Amino acid sequence: MLSFGVTFMLDPPPSRVVELAKLAEDNGFDYVWAWDSHVLWQDVYPVFTLIATNTERIRIGPCVTNPATRDVTVTASALATLNEISGGRMVMGIGRGDSARRVIGKPPVTVERLEDACRTIKDLAEGREVDYEGTPTQLKWAKGPLPVWVAAYGPKALRCAGRVADGLIMQLADPYIVEWSLQYVKEGAKEAGRRFEDIQIMSAAPAYVTDDLRHARDQVRWFPALVSNHVVDLVKRYATTDLPQELTDFIKARDHYDYAEHGRTGAEHASFVTDEVVDRFCVIGTAEQCLAKLKELEALGVAQFNIYSMVDDPAGVIESFGKQLIPAFEGGGRS
Repeated sequence: MLSFGVTFMLDPPPSRVVELAKLAEDNGFDYVWAWDSHVLWQDVYPVFTLIATNTERIRIGPCVTNPATRDVTVTASALATLNEISGGRMVMGIGRGDSARRVIGKPPVTVERLEDACRTIKDLAEGREVDYEGTPTQLKWAKGPLPVWVAAYGPKALRCAGRVADGLIMQLADPYIVEWSLQYVKEGAKEAGRRFEDIQIMSAAPAYVTDDLRHARDQVRWFPALVSNHVVDLVKRYATTDLPQELTDFIKARDHYDYAEHGRTGAEHASFVTDEVVDRFCVIGTAEQCLAKLKELEALGVAQFNIYSMVDDPAGVIESFGKQLIPAFEGGGRS
């Protein structure tokens, strides 16, 4: 059954994000997420505290954090504390680090470091002792569970998700690429002796319900440009035959990326993105068109569609989904 989430960038004031989180809860969403990029936007954890104390049911977490912005013991402690505050509603999305690392002149971390961080943070946040760089370490007061969602694109990171993740975050809504990716998640799960069926799959992408397709495309064109950062990294590490053309071909026209406009509607660096790519990577159009795309993703095994809400009317998108789309899927608003 498909559930729904919504992701915010933490522009001030925090009160606005809290209002939108409450609106999402009222409209049947199951998750509220926030981008964790501490230089570009406000810090996630104080805002999560506000969301936790002003909502009752919706699950809360970063989409995504990384192992390097904060020491892994700090991340574990923060999320375990928020689990106490929220009544056990915290989740963690984590990746190698894109904007949070690059804007301070640092590269994303290795997949190996990501995988180790997933295990360490989860164990600590759920109260288990870990070997932290040679020192036995435990948050004896911490109580779980803390589901861990791993963001991945390439085969190596996807296998990592299969080995350690409770959920996989795919930052796009292209059914072909989602299906291609899952083979590597299955391989990772098999390596670790896990059941692939126990790993939830998320498709995270902008959405816009409207009859005005031109306006919708203009609102979300920034997103494939954001995805291109990850694809550029992939083509440096893999042979072209190892990656689907549907993922790599569109970056040939890219000439630059400006992190000052990261995730911003109207970003100049997104001009290279064609309408065809926008339509594949996002969920836009009439309610009927959006429903058809969501049903296609659900049929592939996607368990959550997470709306990247960086558009001119995030409240309108939330309400459109709450009224027109979430009711079409059983289980919305009941997790």
